Amino acid sequence: MGHFLPSTPDERGEMLRDIGLHSPEELFATIPEELHTQAPIGPGLSEMEASALVSGMADKNTVFPAIFRGAGAYNHYIPAIVDSVTGKEEFLTAYTPYQAEISQGILQSIFEYQTMICELTGMQVANASHYDGASAAAEAAAMCRDRKRGRVLVSQAAPPMVIEAIRTYAWGTNATIEVVPLKEGRTDLEALAGLMGADVACVYVQQPNYFGLIEDAGAVARLAHASGAQCIMGVNPIAMAQIKTPGECGADIAVGEGQPLGLPLGFGGPYLGFMATTQAHMRKLPGRIVGETVDLEGRRAYVLTLQAREQHIRREKASSNICSNQALCAMRSAVYMAAMGPEGLKQVAGLCMSKAAYAAQQISAIPGFSLRYPGAFFHEFVTECPVAPEKIERELAGRGMLSGLPLDGGMLWCVTEMNTRQQIDALVSALREVASCN
Repeated sequence: MGHFLPSTPDERGEMLRDIGLHSPEELFATIPEELHTQAPIGPGLSEMEASALVSGMADKNTVFPAIFRGAGAYNHYIPAIVDSVTGKEEFLTAYTPYQAEISQGILQSIFEYQTMICELTGMQVANASHYDGASAAAEAAAMCRDRKRGRVLVSQAAPPMVIEAIRTYAWGTNATIEVVPLKEGRTDLEALAGLMGADVACVYVQQPNYFGLIEDAGAVARLAHASGAQCIMGVNPIAMAQIKTPGECGADIAVGEGQPLGLPLGFGGPYLGFMATTQAHMRKLPGRIVGETVDLEGRRAYVLTLQAREQHIRREKASSNICSNQALCAMRSAVYMAAMGPEGLKQVAGLCMSKAAYAAQQISAIPGFSLRYPGAFFHEFVTECPVAPEKIERELAGRGMLSGLPLDGGMLWCVTEMNTRQQIDALVSALREVASCN
């Protein structure tokens, strides 16, 4: 079959020159220098030595009994059935279901996931997932652009990692990314109206936004549509059980981070990006789509469908080049949603909102603490702090609590159903003590 990588120094040099580089190190120029390994790699270790080394590294991790931080990754309860079902060998080791006749179980699990994502977002069709919420947002923005419309407007209230991912994806396509400013922590609708034009492809708004606030997403969608642009809503899937869905707000595409749906915090991953859209945009949807059909005997069957839009069929015309199989993460979310059901999700969302409201009220009663932004929020909120937030972070860590995220001199707090009233009261007591010592 031949080889795919250059095997001699001359061949490697020729390949580098072909792409405009002079050394292999230049390939990694975008990776921060402090992450580069400078020391030479030593000899291999035995299994026992490697296990001891990795265990020693793991012992450096701190696992907090009480977590009051979100900012994109959230501490939710995961029913035992999620691990029980998805831990089965036939699911755990499965790969891309290209051969439908021997992959019916995997295909059905993906189909069920797509169906529930559509129900959760109020959309009509969903794909088989993305790497994470940020890449799903970037793919959605790319999906909306064409030769006449190359500008993408992104709310400043979107998570910073989402904004950066959209910028990164747009870098090689000459797309213009513009950030819509804030007004009291939310998307400034007047500023958005002033930025709209015939060259705007789409508007991205986060719901709830990065500061936990509820946006007027319907107004954003109306402004986008008035200029012929699309509206992309990035949503917290748990919040969708209590507030208006993207479909109800008039959005064209719904994306988000699926981690709250049955995926553990996992020190940052692996996570799951979901994407759903309307029937009108189905053929622009990137990634895989599983469809339901019947076989020759009329029995229900599942297949990968509409594959002409996929990179392995028409690479040069593909709307995306996603090639990772996120099916296991998607299946965890499907099992979680099936186990919780609509009422269970509503209960979780309700508990998040009520506990966050209690925490915000109690923290704001401490002298020097106050809510930074007015209005309704879901389960995150920003407070001003009478002392440096980094000091609060250190003090709480010493008491077994992961504080909110330090944010521009304040702190972004998060409360989920996992936080008990006792934990919240202990947090408030600790904050009162820290503030009094200032």
